[in-house]
Amino acid sequence: MATIKDFSALKSLRRDLQDQEKARAQAQAERLRQETRAHEEANLFRNSIGQVAPLSAKTGDKAHHLPDLPLPIPRQHLADEQAALLESLSDEFTVETLMDSDENLSFARPGIGADVLGKLRRGNWVIQAQLDLHGYRRDQAREALGEFLRQSRRRGLRCVRVIHGKGLGSVNKEPVLKNKVRNWLAQKDEVMAFCQARAADGGAGALVVLLKSSERA
Repeated sequence: MATIKDFSALKSLRRDLQDQEKARAQAQAERLRQETRAHEEANLFRNSIGQVAPLSAKTGDKAHHLPDLPLPIPRQHLADEQAALLESLSDEFTVETLMDSDENLSFARPGIGADVLGKLRRGNWVIQAQLDLHGYRRDQAREALGEFLRQSRRRGLRCVRVIHGKGLGSVNKEPVLKNKVRNWLAQKDEVMAFCQARAADGGAGALVVLLKSSERA
């Protein structure tokens, strides 16, 4: 009976060995199959992209990303604003002491001869532009006058007219704006002279203003 048992155990051991060998063979076959598939896929990728070359390491071939530059400073705009500030017109200034003592209350810069004022009164210069300040409040009129003079200088104009009105519609019928305009004009360096307009050009309700020429600016 012992021999039969030994023989049966031997047969069982042999089957176990065979099963293990079979399992190792299957595992080896699966591993080989996976390696073959990976190799084929690698070849397929290389064949699809063709020949490749490494990127050049030269400095000139590199893309340089510069940081965003700050926005440019509007220097001309700032200069214009500064100029406008420096040219601001004062309400405290009075031109009465600088006026000629004639009925037209004419004004002329030092060095401007009487002949220039005479020609201005007689209308020898053609009026090239005008500003009508009817209906303007004081602050609006001051700002409008400053801008009008600046634009006239840029355009190279020499003779302009400023209509300030006679003050008939103001409180107490006083020509407040009329006097302010004269004071403001006397503070502007580009104004060489001014006088009351002729009757045909507005009379007591307007001024004719002579501006510097571009050669004298």
